[in-house]
Amino acid sequence: MNITLAQAETAIAAAREKAIELNTLMNIAILDAGANLVAFVRMDKAWIGSIDIALRKAKTARYFDTNSGEIGRMSQPGGPAYQIEHSNGGMITMPGGIPIRNQQGDIIGAIGASGSTVQNDHLVAQAGADAL
Repeated sequence: MNITLAQAETAIAAAREKAIELNTLMNIAILDAGANLVAFVRMDKAWIGSIDIALRKAKTARYFDTNSGEIGRMSQPGGPAYQIEHSNGGMITMPGGIPIRNQQGDIIGAIGASGSTVQNDHLVAQAGADAL
């Protein structure tokens, strides 16, 4: 099962609202269950360099069906996934990537947000994921 465009647009709207609330500019990516791009928004004047980061955070979350920040914790020296960020063409293991689940708990996609602190990136992505 995949996220629909309507669901992706709902997630982006909620994430964008959270970014505005936090007074920050974001790039927000929504991927389907196959890690393919469904929707993307770059808020006016959001960093261009964060476009790729938002996409890779979402991919990281979907590839491992967990928050990208959790992968980051496991990939530290001595951790069980040390240097995993170098796999799959390069991943982003900072907070801001979250799997998206349907009401039955099945993963239907992922969201990635980038453009501020990793704490804000996570809050923005979480708002998008929670909207569904």
